[in-house]
Amino acid sequence: MLSLLFLVLLTQSNLSISEQLPQNIFILAGQSNMAGRGGVVNNTKNGIPSWDGIVPVQCQPNPSILRLSASLTWVQAHEPLHADIDYNKTNGVGPGMSFANAILTKVPNFGSIGLVPCAIGGTSISEWAKGGFLYDQLVRRTQFALQRGGVIGAMLWYQGESDTQIREDADAYKGRLDRFFIDLRADLGYPTLPIIQVALASGEGPYVEIVRNAQLGINLPNVQCVDAKGLPLEPDRVHLTTPAQVQLGQTLTDAFLQSLSSPIHIANNSCRRFSNLMFHFLIGPLLRFVLLIVAFT
Repeated sequence: MLSLLFLVLLTQSNLSISEQLPQNIFILAGQSNMAGRGGVVNNTKNGIPSWDGIVPVQCQPNPSILRLSASLTWVQAHEPLHADIDYNKTNGVGPGMSFANAILTKVPNFGSIGLVPCAIGGTSISEWAKGGFLYDQLVRRTQFALQRGGVIGAMLWYQGESDTQIREDADAYKGRLDRFFIDLRADLGYPTLPIIQVALASGEGPYVEIVRNAQLGINLPNVQCVDAKGLPLEPDRVHLTTPAQVQLGQTLTDAFLQSLSSPIHIANNSCRRFSNLMFHFLIGPLLRFVLLIVAFT
């Protein structure tokens, strides 16, 4: 009898662990500085990049911080967050864990956090356009994260270094970024999705200031911009160091907490499906039109 009771309790315990779901969901998207290259340096002998494995105290795992894995399961988050997403590159420390830990430190009753890594190193803004692999993966992973309820806190977006190489890409950046944000909000069914983007600290080409000015000049509702300019860089002069990523994560936290006046709550699944249909067929097209007018005036 005692053995049977023990097995029942053990089974229930395992179920509760396997079904742990986050209450607050954050999307991490963009390119390498969002995926995290803090602590990644090239080996002086063979030139192969490797991560030093150093995890600052601000980025340590926390039972209340989960991440959505590449296989669409919620697991406890730890650095490097994007190891199974940006798998063709060597990943290190990014801003995500510092961001999440800072929220839980400043708001102890905030609830569990679910991070949804989607960033891929070396990607241009045109590769994030609607209909492409990166866009579809971002939408698919976010929709899965929301299937069983929760609150979208924000999307954290850090991208643009690749668009500093060619003048035409830099000049087109603002329009492409506007379009990406508008399409994403419409396809997720969240017209007021908070977006916190990062203005570049560096770039791969000579047109950094053009892209930075585009980022700082975004004029869409509920889009904030934090500036990474001046943060310490790795020897490659493109990627943020580990201390810089920690600082950026905390800056993103401050920006998010200042926007908490109207969080997006998810209703039950049937209500959410109905509202998504209404948005897709009626409100979405109208919102796209209005936002495009705002963006380009």
